[in-house]
Amino acid sequence: MHLARFPRIFLAHLPTPLEKMERLSKELGGPEIWIKRDDCTGLSTGGNKTRKLEFLMAEAVAMGADMVMTQGATQSNHARQTAAFAAKLGMACHLLLEDRTGSNDRNYNANGNVLLDHLHGATTEKRPGGADMQAEMEAVAEGLRAQGRKVYIIPGGGSNPTGALGYVNCAYELVGQANDRGLPIDRIVTATGSAGTQAGLIVGLKAINAQIPLLGMGVRAPKDKQEENVFKLAQKTAEKIGCPNVVAREDVVADCDYVGSGYGIPREDTLEAIRMFAELEGILLDPVYSGKAAAGLIDYCRKGRFRKDERVVFLHTGGSAALFGYDAAFDKRA
Repeated sequence: MHLARFPRIFLAHLPTPLEKMERLSKELGGPEIWIKRDDCTGLSTGGNKTRKLEFLMAEAVAMGADMVMTQGATQSNHARQTAAFAAKLGMACHLLLEDRTGSNDRNYNANGNVLLDHLHGATTEKRPGGADMQAEMEAVAEGLRAQGRKVYIIPGGGSNPTGALGYVNCAYELVGQANDRGLPIDRIVTATGSAGTQAGLIVGLKAINAQIPLLGMGVRAPKDKQEENVFKLAQKTAEKIGCPNVVAREDVVADCDYVGSGYGIPREDTLEAIRMFAELEGILLDPVYSGKAAAGLIDYCRKGRFRKDERVVFLHTGGSAALFGYDAAFDKRA
């Protein structure tokens, strides 16, 4: 549980704020909703991947890499934060972007996170939806290594045991903030996709016996697959920090009913959630991750699936830069 023994580059703006959302809580009639602002981690508008990259990029430096490579969807928050971190370290960055939505919209394909990728100096290649992105990265890396580059490959979302350490640490940080302010937390809700955020959080919470249930709102995979992916990564992460078997299968819970027609395609309730957070709290969500997770949170409140007297923390994974690639979705519903 002592994370200082792992290499880490301290660039994130931590601790991130823990704030009460008074107006949203009132609008929904309870429970008491708080927000953990991991959209405020710094580096190119912030987001949850910055925590993971503190450990991943330290590992890359320790291995002597002069280039990092990762992959994600066209509007990948992870790709943008990786490009920013690499720029800060003076390291080259190459990104493979998968077309998961089939959108031909110019803003979606060139604005938002894509614009920021290039501003940070990253080079990019596109791949069709459904490609084996890990295999694609290995193939590209092999060619670059043949040219003399020392390439460190980061999995999509930064989601491996090294990256998940960032959210083990976040669990410690969040519980510490709550303890210092006398705030008992009844549950935590966050988006879950590539699995690293949810896996790291549940390992951290279980390792310190926080007794706070964690609910992941899925953004891509079906429930069984999502939970299994998170559990497998949680097991590996727990082993890495020296507390194997601390997470049981029943500790990993995901609700994937708010995905809609596919990854990166916002539903009407996604857009409503984005508007509610913006209009009531001045907080920007994104249409891919935090917007769908917030839609689930709001629906749970409306349906009474949380008690009115509960204190629920919504962990905001960031990603507002992607909004600029989704202006057409909001125009249609203006």
